Amino acid sequence: LRPRIPSLGTMVAIDERERSRSRERDAKLNTGKNGIKIVANNKVVLFGGPNGGTDAPYDGSSAQDIFEGEANRTGYTYDDLIVMPGHINFGVHDVCCKSYLTKRIQLRTPIVSSPMDTVTESKMAIAVALEGGIGIIHTNMSVEDQVEEVMKVKRYKSGFILDPICIGPTMLLSELDTLRATCGFTGFPVTENGSMGSKLLGLVTKRDTDFVTDRSTTRVGSVMTPFSELVIAPDPVQLDTANDIIRKSKKGKLPIVTKDGNLVALVARTDLQKQADFPNATKDGRDCLMVGAAIGTRPADRDRVRALAAAGVDVIIIDSSQGDSIFQLDMIKFIKTECPSMQVIGGNVVTRLQAKHLIDAGVDGIRVGMG
Repeated sequence: LRPRIPSLGTMVAIDERERSRSRERDAKLNTGKNGIKIVANNKVVLFGGPNGGTDAPYDGSSAQDIFEGEANRTGYTYDDLIVMPGHINFGVHDVCCKSYLTKRIQLRTPIVSSPMDTVTESKMAIAVALEGGIGIIHTNMSVEDQVEEVMKVKRYKSGFILDPICIGPTMLLSELDTLRATCGFTGFPVTENGSMGSKLLGLVTKRDTDFVTDRSTTRVGSVMTPFSELVIAPDPVQLDTANDIIRKSKKGKLPIVTKDGNLVALVARTDLQKQADFPNATKDGRDCLMVGAAIGTRPADRDRVRALAAAGVDVIIIDSSQGDSIFQLDMIKFIKTECPSMQVIGGNVVTRLQAKHLIDAGVDGIRVGMG
């Protein structure tokens, strides 16, 4: 940090209306052949002259003076203050954006997606976590649905399709044609009950159905490539190994199945060129993506906390417009008693006293801002 000039600031410029009310307190600037002379608090500092310093004077006022100055009695809003730019003496490659979300969770990219039902469910949480942030699954759903959204994030593995569209063996080819037109792709795994996680019976691709003319009566099970003829990989399998199998077998899709033959994932040949490396991904100690979930402060939310903890959620956010309430404080204490290692973010608050109440209750992070 550079030495600070008394009564002058380093970061913040004040709106012109406020500056006009306090011009008599501003430092006086005089320029001449000996550089810039600043007169402040009856002290003189010389910059830029032959025998003077090499730095330039600061503009604006410091954040400490504005927000904590004993003489300041002015309330400011967003439009009243701007952050002053400074001199850049580093490159983009030197910038580190790592920030702590909570006491224990560090993000390489300080972006958190909001716990709103129009913003964050599993797809958004996965996308944000892969880029180094974290997503917070909203609470406007049943406990079971929220747990399932959390588990989708925790189960995600880059390059694996964990929720492929499956079909049953009794589907008509005419129905399959409609599904293909809707989805935009032509190959589907065929499972016992037409859903993910059940026994894999085969795969149906465009080559299996191209020359079938009676599509209104022919069923998928009669034309699909049966399980016995498929190239598969056992669960668990590393992505590199799965990609090698696809390359050597020259197959379009590689089902990943359990020892009981149940389908748990799919790897597609078309994804090989599109797979990206995500070095900044936010992961836990088990190499799974990290995810948060929101809860309320109702008594029923205590059961939600237990279910989310069992699902492996990494952080819980108590979603409330006014965080300094007895209900939130009780919920924080409950979570810390029930799940001592769980990271908890409280809020929202806007004052130091509100923040202190949450800190005293045991939160690991605070949401700031109302309105």
